[in-house]
Amino acid sequence: MATDLYDLTVPPFTRGLRALDGLLDKAVAHAETTGVDPESYLSLRIIDDMNPFVKQVQTACDSPKLCLARLSGVAAPVNDDTETTIAELKQRIASTLEYLASVPREKVDGQEGKEVVLTFPGGEMKFLGQPYVTGFAIPNFYFHLTTAYDLLRGAGVPIGKRDYMGGA
Repeated sequence: MATDLYDLTVPPFTRGLRALDGLLDKAVAHAETTGVDPESYLSLRIIDDMNPFVKQVQTACDSPKLCLARLSGVAAPVNDDTETTIAELKQRIASTLEYLASVPREKVDGQEGKEVVLTFPGGEMKFLGQPYVTGFAIPNFYFHLTTAYDLLRGAGVPIGKRDYMGGA
């Protein structure tokens, strides 16, 4: 029986990215009321050896689009990771959402046995479609979404669980 991988990926990725977009709106609003430069959030880090906020947002966008591209074979947009403003990050989120909406369900469903190979500087990881989605792509997405949330929350942006959950 085929797994509805589309339902495991597109709806939660879409909801999470929309929530991230809303978090950015709240960050800008908070910056305006406190006199902080909203672009200062882009360099926030939890600790020195972790990527900054801007990279957390970039990766939160890359994880869903690359997941869908690897499963479906539908080419994903390429981003140069050059965003320097919140407006540019919001555009990246919008572009990712457009891509997710463009991938046909039938290209994703039934790919639970498709081989997915990730290559890294230190080697590679091999998966089949369903374990890739449930054991790598989804956890990776939520790691970066959560880290972005935590950075803004730690900077004093008044956000909470409902904002993270995306209107739950």
